[in-house]
Amino acid sequence: MIEVVLDTETTGLNVKEGHRIVEIGCIELNNQIPTSKKFHCYLNPERKVSEKAFEVHGYTDEFLSSKKKFFEICDDFLNFIENKKLIIHNADFDLSHLNNELSLVGRKKIDKKNVIDTLELARDKFPGSSISLDALCKRYRIDNSKRAKHTALIDCELLTKVYINLIDQKEPTLNFQKQKNDEIDINLSNNLYCKKIVKPTTEEIQLHKNYLKTTLKKNFF
Repeated sequence: MIEVVLDTETTGLNVKEGHRIVEIGCIELNNQIPTSKKFHCYLNPERKVSEKAFEVHGYTDEFLSSKKKFFEICDDFLNFIENKKLIIHNADFDLSHLNNELSLVGRKKIDKKNVIDTLELARDKFPGSSISLDALCKRYRIDNSKRAKHTALIDCELLTKVYINLIDQKEPTLNFQKQKNDEIDINLSNNLYCKKIVKPTTEEIQLHKNYLKTTLKKNFF
């Protein structure tokens, strides 16, 4: 099963106020294991970044002014996510911005039926608890120390680990390598596992059966 973990950064919260996307990050998963395929771009939003958004991701208007506009990367982005289930934390936010960008260039919107919202998974699994990405990293003991600012690829990497924990699967660890100009590259070529499935031996199975026969005389069910 091919999935794509996706995250965006924006100029502000609400598309109704004209806010736009400034960064898109995607990591492909094959049966919950990251492949070598990823999609990443910064975008010129053609408007100013709000102060609150700048505090979150730190992207300046000057930095973004030289980047491509959404229509220039639209086809590459759509080809990358085509026929793949999308994994997004707080999907309503990202989808509202992505579908706004797609509408502006006359393209078909992304159907939420093709999205798994990890915020909803976490809400069902931990009702009443904090379910932000940072809170879930803390719960699952995932190192999020590199998340000084929100950046799409690092958030995707963290969400990949959170998602795999939420669905009770193995957790692949990803290796970060620092590149020139302090850019972060995610090396997905070496997939290690933090969790192991330990199967009982034949002897252990038999001992368990004997225990059930001799110890649990009363049927509690």
